[in-house]
Amino acid sequence: MTLAEVLDKFEENNTERVRLAAVDIDGVLRGKYISIEKFKSAADTGLGFCDVIFGWDIADALYDNVSITGWHTGYPDVHARIDLSSLRMVPWEPGTAFFLLDLYDNHGNPLAVSPRQVLQRAVQLAEQRHFRPFAAVEYEFWMFEDTPRTLREKGFRNLTPLSPGMFGYSVLRASQNSPLVVDLIEQLKGFQVPLEGFHTETGPGVYEAAIHVDRAASAADRAVLFKTAVKEIASRHGVTPTFMAKWNTDLPGSSGHLHQSLWSSDGKENLFFDRERRMSSLMNHYIAGLIQFMPELQVMYCPTVNSYKRTVPGTWAPVNATWGLDNRTTAVRAISGSEKSTRVELRLTGADINPYLALAASLAAGLEGIEQRLEAPAPTTNAYMAREAPPLAANLPEATTRFQSSAVARKWLGDAFVDHYAATRRWEARQFERAVTDWELARYLESI
Repeated sequence: MTLAEVLDKFEENNTERVRLAAVDIDGVLRGKYISIEKFKSAADTGLGFCDVIFGWDIADALYDNVSITGWHTGYPDVHARIDLSSLRMVPWEPGTAFFLLDLYDNHGNPLAVSPRQVLQRAVQLAEQRHFRPFAAVEYEFWMFEDTPRTLREKGFRNLTPLSPGMFGYSVLRASQNSPLVVDLIEQLKGFQVPLEGFHTETGPGVYEAAIHVDRAASAADRAVLFKTAVKEIASRHGVTPTFMAKWNTDLPGSSGHLHQSLWSSDGKENLFFDRERRMSSLMNHYIAGLIQFMPELQVMYCPTVNSYKRTVPGTWAPVNATWGLDNRTTAVRAISGSEKSTRVELRLTGADINPYLALAASLAAGLEGIEQRLEAPAPTTNAYMAREAPPLAANLPEATTRFQSSAVARKWLGDAFVDHYAATRRWEARQFERAVTDWELARYLESI
């Protein structure tokens, strides 16, 4: 869109203010409101945006082990450009427009550690090879009748689920909560994050939402905006959602499955589809890449300490690098059907992913599989019994070590990003290692 077209949209929608946001390493939107006057100048020349968003963690604690920014640099601004094509009006905030930011270094290059730019680079590399990647994200998330204040007053314990009991695909529960459910569906549609499906999952107050397919970069935009939008809309109903991979020991985890396919450069032909076979040779190579490089890219699919509480046997989450035809025990599910629907589903990813980074890692693995013409191993029937399958890392430090030495990650994602991301994950693991947990108190305080 041109600035003139954007300003016309502002006038049509009686826009009074603008929200701008960039995405940090954990997939959290960091931004601010600006005036219409400030927007007009920033849309033309860009604006400064403090690089501290890549110098602190999800709780705003400053990293002590990253080189891109810190006390040694003084936390300067990077150059931010407003992506005019990302314009959305915020339906639940009348008069507010929203834009995403792209970040650049002092030399005018895309900022190497900015997740949106990391994915854009991966997409460009795919397009240079005459592939047009498409993707769609589906999230499972839990909702509680609690507010940010009551969550803390309760110490994040004894929360009140939106609805009781285990009731997957429940028409009844969705209808009982229809004021919230319908509001989410309609407001997300107005925010240009359209859903293909929305239903309860197995557990008290848990839902699954399938976001409509789009080109990969736009699909990641939608996925990031979905999380923030759901939190903002739900808060107006007195409800707080969580996208943790595993919030409760005794309940299922939350997935963030990534559906992906490669199409011809003109977007007219699904290159994973084969009329004679269940999938094309290109799809086979792509799956082979996902499988072979999954152990070394796992930390981009499982980015938090909590991610590894979800990937345990018998929980609908994968535990090894496997694939199968329409198989929900495997890490990769091959879905063969019509030309429109043939795709792969990466099931390792949880709801805690940064979708830009998870999709970038998927593309890196799949494209490397194509370049090397790798052949996928035999499909698995029951992944939990597949003893010969390559095991995945059991924790965040192990996954980070594999990632930092990954030649594939460095080739497709760049050294600067790999080193920065690995440092942030090591920091994350150290914060957990220092914490005294409720489990430790209950187990040791009195008895040991």
